[in-house]
Amino acid sequence: MSEETNTAPVPETPEAAPAPAAEEASKKPAISEAMRIVMGDVLEAQATPEDEAKAKRRGRSIPAGVAHITAGFNNTQCCITDTRGNVLAWSSAGKAGFKGSRKSTAFAGTLVAQECAKAAIAKGMHEVEILVQGAGAGRESAIRAIATSGMAVSAIKDITPMPHNGCRQRKRRKV
Repeated sequence: MSEETNTAPVPETPEAAPAPAAEEASKKPAISEAMRIVMGDVLEAQATPEDEAKAKRRGRSIPAGVAHITAGFNNTQCCITDTRGNVLAWSSAGKAGFKGSRKSTAFAGTLVAQECAKAAIAKGMHEVEILVQGAGAGRESAIRAIATSGMAVSAIKDITPMPHNGCRQRKRRKV
């Protein structure tokens, strides 16, 4: 006595459909720690788009760049850029912790340049052209600090602006 039951297919409702996050989780197989050890190379080869985005954020190595040193009478600033002018690392005497008249010292210039060079080396830079502007006390010491930090110095240029007879002078003093 075979009795056939006449059941109609149940239409899918939005509540019954699995969530998109649940579908993605079901697509990726659960991998145990032991499997990671055994199949390390195969699993690393399957990079997800999230991993690629993280790698892009880290940036690529930039081998050569330009160090801009501004040595004023009140402060010393250093900025290292790539050859197109995009800033990679920067530092100033105020950022290094100096205040007031100590910002314009040669020692502050040394620390500023070392801090800036260290950040640029961490991003893969190993050759730099130095452009110096200003006549402050930290000028020479900042150049030396970059040269001794481990980066090769390809050129040193002075780009301090010089007036070609400039503004009109004050009237002569009558004695």
